[in-house]
Amino acid sequence: MILIAGLGNPGAKYARNRHNIGFMAVDRIAEDHDFAPWRGKHQGSVSEGRFGSTRAVLLKPETFMNKSGQSVQAAMRFYKLEPDDVIVIHDEIDLAPGKMKFKQGGGHAGHNGLRSIHAHIGPDYGRVRLGVGHPGHKDAVPGYVLRDFPKADDDWLDDLLRGISDGAPYLADGDAAKFSNAVALRVNPPRASTGTRAPAAAKPEPPAPEPDTRSPLQKLMERFR
Repeated sequence: MILIAGLGNPGAKYARNRHNIGFMAVDRIAEDHDFAPWRGKHQGSVSEGRFGSTRAVLLKPETFMNKSGQSVQAAMRFYKLEPDDVIVIHDEIDLAPGKMKFKQGGGHAGHNGLRSIHAHIGPDYGRVRLGVGHPGHKDAVPGYVLRDFPKADDDWLDDLLRGISDGAPYLADGDAAKFSNAVALRVNPPRASTGTRAPAAAKPEPPAPEPDTRSPLQKLMERFR
């Protein structure tokens, strides 16, 4: 079994915040893979389903971001999981918008949701880091991540979320390379070749016939030879 937790803040006013991209991702996975309806449990909302033979639980902690670890720990205990059975999907300001990187273990880099999860279950869980860009100064970060994605971001955001959903079965199987490839195919699909075949070489014109300089008598004599 695997637990995939998407991070965010509960409530309609936060729904399109950059900080809520983790919620958006697990919502997309649940819809695309026909998971069970969301229900309140473990201080959050959960949806259960399968990727082939692998059972999976999707979790949206509803403790607010800086207490996400409480909900993740409660779900882990209920399902008897270890930290390496957990994958957390979260916003990442140190990645450009639309970029994704998978990481197993490591630090929390100041992310309040990860900081809380570290405190409750340790650092040995997987992370799907979804780039939302950086506002340019660290003092602007709190306001930046708590603002909605602008409409201009809709296209790349939709591609990224669909890529996460496409790759979710590989994520559940622990195949980070195939997961990353599935995301890349959505975000940067291969382009059709724009090359054109070189035109065929023009055929040379046949040489002009030599002028006939024979006299009428010579032409007549030629016919009877």
